[in-house]
Amino acid sequence: MTKLGLDYPTAWGRSFLAGLARNLFHISYMVPYVRHVGSLKVEGLEYLSGKGPFIFVANHTSNLDTPIFISALPPRIRKRLVVAAAMDNFFMDKKKARRTVIMFNAIPIDRHRVNRRSAEQAFDLIEAGWSLLLYPEGGRSPDGDLKAFKGGAAYLAERTKATVVPTYIHEAGLLQGSKWAKAPKFVNAPYQRRHPVSVTFGEPLICGDEENIRRFSVRIEDAVIGLGRRVSGNAEYGFRPDDAY
Repeated sequence: MTKLGLDYPTAWGRSFLAGLARNLFHISYMVPYVRHVGSLKVEGLEYLSGKGPFIFVANHTSNLDTPIFISALPPRIRKRLVVAAAMDNFFMDKKKARRTVIMFNAIPIDRHRVNRRSAEQAFDLIEAGWSLLLYPEGGRSPDGDLKAFKGGAAYLAERTKATVVPTYIHEAGLLQGSKWAKAPKFVNAPYQRRHPVSVTFGEPLICGDEENIRRFSVRIEDAVIGLGRRVSGNAEYGFRPDDAY
């Protein structure tokens, strides 16, 4: 009997045949579809010229964020990417879990508390040369703004010495928002079957020898905020009242 949740097996998703099927799905359907409905614009690809692996840290407003993000990647990185997906959303049903793994090479994570097993699996995959996509807010934004980051990305980067790439996905919430987003401003907006979106990769970050995980996590969050403010033109993106004190 197949186990679910954190126990759902995902190693098969990184097999040669699964990777072949996933790559075929990406290049023949998903990437062309995203570029058609989103008129996808990508900036900062020059920051991905390094060897990797990378830990990508992105904002999260829509369930389309992952297809959009994957479509923005160069093929050499896309083929070696693992996506951290919410255990309680994607891995509690066999069929949904299977689809999530085959389509996105996903692994389950517990987004509500620190879980050693989730962290160790991510650590082992990064050590094996797989890049990782994380949404440190822990889920789709409830209001469309950036929520406080959890510290998982900084922890993994410090342990593995992997490069963190801050990433901002712009206006994904407005693309078919009532179907895929959570924030009322997207869900209640006029339905748009097509809407321009963009993915911006920022300057890579490395945890300094004398830098603790907490400070590095703040630096990662600040980098995503900076990208969001520049791309959106909203000077208060990511601002929280507590920041003023």
